[in-house]
Amino acid sequence: MAMRSSTATSLLSRTLRLRATSSPPLLEPSAHRVPRAESRAASSSSGGGDPSGQEPAPAPMDSPIKVFSDLRGGGGRGGSAAIDAGGSARKPLSLWPGMYHSPVTNALWEARSSIFERKMDAGGNADAGPQTELLTKKPAQSRTSIVYKFAADDILREQYRDPWNEVRVGKLLEDLDALAGTIAVKHCSDGDSTTRPLLLVTASVDKMVLMKPLRLDTEVNIIGAVTYVGRSSIDIQIEVTQVDQDGDVQSDPIALTANFTFVARDSVTGKSAPVNRLSPETEREKQLYAETEALEKVKRRKREEQKGVLEKGVHKLGVEAERLKALLAEGRVFSDFPALADRDSILMKDTRLETSMICQPQQRNLYGRIFGGFLMHRAFELAFSTAYAFVGQRLCFLEVDHVDFLKPVDVGDFLRFKSCVLFTQLENKWQPLVNVEVVAHVTRPELRKSEISNTFHFTFSVGSDALKNGVNIRNVVPSTEEEARRILDRMDAEGLFD
Repeated sequence: MAMRSSTATSLLSRTLRLRATSSPPLLEPSAHRVPRAESRAASSSSGGGDPSGQEPAPAPMDSPIKVFSDLRGGGGRGGSAAIDAGGSARKPLSLWPGMYHSPVTNALWEARSSIFERKMDAGGNADAGPQTELLTKKPAQSRTSIVYKFAADDILREQYRDPWNEVRVGKLLEDLDALAGTIAVKHCSDGDSTTRPLLLVTASVDKMVLMKPLRLDTEVNIIGAVTYVGRSSIDIQIEVTQVDQDGDVQSDPIALTANFTFVARDSVTGKSAPVNRLSPETEREKQLYAETEALEKVKRRKREEQKGVLEKGVHKLGVEAERLKALLAEGRVFSDFPALADRDSILMKDTRLETSMICQPQQRNLYGRIFGGFLMHRAFELAFSTAYAFVGQRLCFLEVDHVDFLKPVDVGDFLRFKSCVLFTQLENKWQPLVNVEVVAHVTRPELRKSEISNTFHFTFSVGSDALKNGVNIRNVVPSTEEEARRILDRMDAEGLFD
């Protein structure tokens, strides 16, 4: 991230604030703003106590964690104490990455990095053991909120502006992943500086839904909390809110919802590690816990069913075979009789785009791996470009349908992003949908090897202006059985055949 003047840094620090709340529940549907409560110093917000293992006293309400656009600004560490450049330079290299990302991501990482610094200072040796006694925590203990004061801060507004004067979604994805990670760290903290910290990894993102565009002329509020925990998994729900431009408090302020799943690993053995228990308090928290628990049971049952099918050597036939045949029928016409193919359809392979990069140290997270939010950012922008080129008009982002983080990506990896329009949904002529798949491959040319690290699925809709101009959206058809299976798997996951 480019350095800015001290004046700009001061302005940013006054207008963008990150708060760690202690009591209010996650937003009720009828709420019209994100509740804010007591803020803590960065050391408290990182989820840990002081080196003695005692929890510090909460900071006053008017002492928020401040967000700065560069390291010279400092802020939020130990209450009102500023971070000077020398202090930051003395930090372990693995704790530097935040300065290359958005100011919000930077502040979130600063808020949780204190726990890693303490553990490295006090227990960062071979004798440091894992946490042996699990704690029972409440959602309020890890709940965290952010306020983006776009209307009052020119610098911040420009950092998040897209070409259409709305919030740049790809950049927001970085912040959402960083916020979810910070919440997971705070929940897993045991307040004991002599135990080694857990390695927390983003496992998946489910149904990130944008209800309305996020504007730059007023505040955007984000709040997140743990909703459910398994043995080694943590489910986190995040809500983004923005009051309508006319200030109508009766309208639903929720603009975006997202669900993240993190898994915990032992930082030495790499094996799955148990996490602190969760005890929901409010009716809303209990409802979210029950809903997530039921969803986890459904996912577990489906995995067991799939495993049973594979173990018995039974292949899906019948209905699935007919669906595959129907999907491939038109693709065969393109291959065998191209002059007779339907002009309103297009082969999936003809919608592809691709980009590649060498993963740089500036893109890593606190664990030294490439930041998951950065990967989502790059995947989103490729997906948007793919849909844009396919339709020929600007599209509206609707959902991140699903993201799988299959394997970590390391600094120096050769990463290739491959995208395509997987299928279109044209039944509703007033809101046709374009579903885009992005697959990230870690490629090692010297080994002649390539592995999938991430899969992303995005849904876009066509704006009303484009529809009025008579834009024609083609039907996408597969030309191979592998492509047809990918379409069916995604449609099944979205319940389009229920």
